[in-house]
Amino acid sequence: MHTLEAKIRAANAVGRPALIPFLTAHFPDRAAFWTAFDELDGGGADIIEIGVPFSDPVADGPVVEEASRRVLAAGFRLDDLLAELAQRRERRAGSAGLVLMGYLNPFLSHGLERLAADAAMAGVSGCIIPDLPHEEAGPVRAALGARGLALIPLVGPNTGEERMALCAGGAQGYVYVVSVMGVTGERAALAPRVAETMARARRAVRLPLALGFGLSRPEQLAELPPKARPDAVVFGSALLRHLDAGGTAADFLRRWR
Repeated sequence: MHTLEAKIRAANAVGRPALIPFLTAHFPDRAAFWTAFDELDGGGADIIEIGVPFSDPVADGPVVEEASRRVLAAGFRLDDLLAELAQRRERRAGSAGLVLMGYLNPFLSHGLERLAADAAMAGVSGCIIPDLPHEEAGPVRAALGARGLALIPLVGPNTGEERMALCAGGAQGYVYVVSVMGVTGERAALAPRVAETMARARRAVRLPLALGFGLSRPEQLAELPPKARPDAVVFGSALLRHLDAGGTAADFLRRWR
């Protein structure tokens, strides 16, 4: 069992969904990012998704897009992030699994084999690449897999059951279920189609299902029938807004525990 799947299964075994907070790297600034990272890592996050800023974030809503813009303007470099993660690996506050969520261009610019090697050295266990179609994912999956990293597939309301099975076939870790058509961001309620999307994914996929895009508070999960509730929850925009307003990651995570 891949380490990311094991993290989620362990949370489910004690009766709760795994918690997967999303942080844009070096946001609101480098020091604040590492403070938030440590609070999440030591405060009960099962997996932390670290967003790799990109100038054309087609899947990101206004909060994540603005976070990326600010971080890039401050001189963000993927090399720096991976080196910092590697340096901190032995003295981390906790043991959350780590996933890089970013677009294909920065990863190609870094070099796929080099990315996999550097990410593995940094303690990263997987990558999510929203703009990478399944049909073009072979070289990326091979490079990551050679270092034990999972390429996490995404499925959504417009993904048929057969294609869900295709995208998840041979995958490791978990499958990211996008709750809505569109971009990331907080929403007052879950979209009506989420339960149906989750039901299709349950039939098609053997891996744990992580639900994201639009989650901002734990009460939203109660809107779903028990059988449609995810194995893991991803929350990003609401956390970034909280941090940018001066709140702490520890306080935000407490709402979900």
